[in-house]
Amino acid sequence: MDLFQNFPLWAALAAIIFAQVIKIPIRLAVTREFKPNLAFSTGGMPSSHSAAVTALSTGVGIMEGVTSTHFAIACVFSIIIMFDASGVRRQAGEQAVVLNQLIKDFQYFVDGAKDWNRKQEYEKREELKELLGHQPIEVFFGGVSGICVAFLLYGLY
Repeated sequence: MDLFQNFPLWAALAAIIFAQVIKIPIRLAVTREFKPNLAFSTGGMPSSHSAAVTALSTGVGIMEGVTSTHFAIACVFSIIIMFDASGVRRQAGEQAVVLNQLIKDFQYFVDGAKDWNRKQEYEKREELKELLGHQPIEVFFGGVSGICVAFLLYGLY
């Protein structure tokens, strides 16, 4: 059962759970909306991707040392993932906003075309998911929370 001895793995998993669960009270405090489904969604404050990879890197740094090859690998992949979360995935979410608006505009056109025989197909379309990536501040706080979770868990380890 060496898997249970793998501190960096457990630190990363704990950071994911923490980041996903903390989204609920943050949303409640900011918008007065209670949305428990945020614990299972992408995007939002803080970034669970960032929390996971920084907790993993921190855990590797604690266990292997910050001069180890494993720590270097974890750090480089963490940077790539955090950059992707705030870059490519965020842009995809912004494109989804525009596409959803185009679909709504097209639906308005379809509603006007009374005798169009494919109207039902377009009425059934689901909106694209718009909350995919993160703003840089969400990535930052995800990273900070991941580091904190790793150090707190190491104190219990």
